[in-house]
Amino acid sequence: MSRAVEPRAGGNLGATPQPARRRRGCPMARYDALPPPLRQWLTQAALPWSPSSCRRLWRQALAAGASPDEAIERLNRAEQAALRRAV
Repeated sequence: MSRAVEPRAGGNLGATPQPARRRRGCPMARYDALPPPLRQWLTQAALPWSPSSCRRLWRQALAAGASPDEAIERLNRAEQAALRRAV
């Protein structure tokens, strides 16, 4: 069940026809469940990464045979690519 969201002055809520969605689960619990090296990387990241997207990149790297250090390097490269796109 979705309800209409009234836009706030200067905000963008309600600016699109898509209904508002509630997040499922606790964002802090998802962060706390990350491996320590990944949590450390997130504290120093230049962009506001979500725990879900970081965990996805982390798991892909490890599944491809990367070590945790190599997975962190892959996250660094992904962040640099995102920063280049933002310019």
